[in-house]
Amino acid sequence: MRGDATHKALFTSDLSVNEFLLVREAGFDPVGLVVGSSIYHIGYQMAAWSQNQEMNVLTQAMYHARELAMTRMEEEANALSADGIVGVRLEVTRHEWGESLAEFVAIGTAIRARSGQSYRNVRGLPFTSDLSGQDFWTLLRTGYRPVGMVMGNCVYHVARQGMGQWLKQVGQNVEMTNYTQALYDARELAMERMQAEAISLGA
Repeated sequence: MRGDATHKALFTSDLSVNEFLLVREAGFDPVGLVVGSSIYHIGYQMAAWSQNQEMNVLTQAMYHARELAMTRMEEEANALSADGIVGVRLEVTRHEWGESLAEFVAIGTAIRARSGQSYRNVRGLPFTSDLSGQDFWTLLRTGYRPVGMVMGNCVYHVARQGMGQWLKQVGQNVEMTNYTQALYDARELAMERMQAEAISLGA
């Protein structure tokens, strides 16, 4: 795109035309496409076959790799003196050339407020948000603003049923209580971690 005589700064962005216009209408200028990545080796953890349990090694690997990618994206935005990053996408890819490796990529468009008002979070870093340009504009119109993109994760092992229990359930309608409890436990752990991240950002 080429701007008029009053908008000469060159920038990169993955915003659509509508998103670009609404971000501008909200009082922000895109300043650049920012990317953070991490190729991470995921360790191995044995699980007790008869017990529901969190796989802490795998949970920590997923969390740390995501944190590295997000932090590097924030550093690029900080170098551009951005106030925030919108349209953030977090992608995880497994490669054939590395069975135990996963690539985490965080990508978004850094933006800066034209008013000069700081929209940075309590850590003094640009806010992150997966909101589209349209949703970001709507959020600001209703009196709210994003402070950070928060996540909680949990890798969980579901216990196997014994042969005797399996035979008793053949041909019957019955709840699979081990799966039900595992889903409850994993969801609760992930939600608690997401809420803790939100609290740390002052949300």
